[in-house]
Amino acid sequence: MPVYLITQKLDFPPPELANESGLLAVGGDLSVERLLLAYSMGIFPWYSDGDPILWWSPDPRLVLIPAEFKISKTLRQTIRKGRYRVTVDEAFEDVIRNCATIRRKGQGNTWITEDMIKAYVRLHKAGHAHSVEAWDGGELAGGLYGIAMGRAFFGESMFAKKTDASKVAFAVYTVALEKNGFELIDCQVTTEHLKRFGAREIPRTEFMKRLQKAIN
Repeated sequence: MPVYLITQKLDFPPPELANESGLLAVGGDLSVERLLLAYSMGIFPWYSDGDPILWWSPDPRLVLIPAEFKISKTLRQTIRKGRYRVTVDEAFEDVIRNCATIRRKGQGNTWITEDMIKAYVRLHKAGHAHSVEAWDGGELAGGLYGIAMGRAFFGESMFAKKTDASKVAFAVYTVALEKNGFELIDCQVTTEHLKRFGAREIPRTEFMKRLQKAIN
């Protein structure tokens, strides 16, 4: 399966043309318009610093249906104790920069490049990208960010400086998304961490049907 070259024209090849690894295309830019088009088609950018922009649409796709969200007893107790105060959109750039710099076990270089940070800050200022913060007093202890479109939320990354901070932010926000009628959280690629919250893999064909229903 070929990998397609994106020009300055605002379009993408159909997601089903991605190769076995999920790679669909290379090139283009990170403009607000292109990013919104990509997410609406189930495509997202993911590349390392110094590489060209790579666009992906994996099959299968990891998703979390808000109504299927699972929360452990210990995490529920942590939330009830109120150790962390959870907010939305109070520190977007701080959240994305922490996601870029805090290393996770088994992780190499970050894919959240400076160009990606600037692009998602533009998305945030345009009202499409959102952050969720968990505060311990006045300190940012953890959080996550992603893109909202219709009744779909595309999760991008999360970080934690203190125990369970990102989990609390994710749990509180997921419950809020369900209450507000959201039908789909796109988790992009499979991790055991997200599967413990109830995320599951579905075929790309099913994902695209759910996505179109959610954003329309």
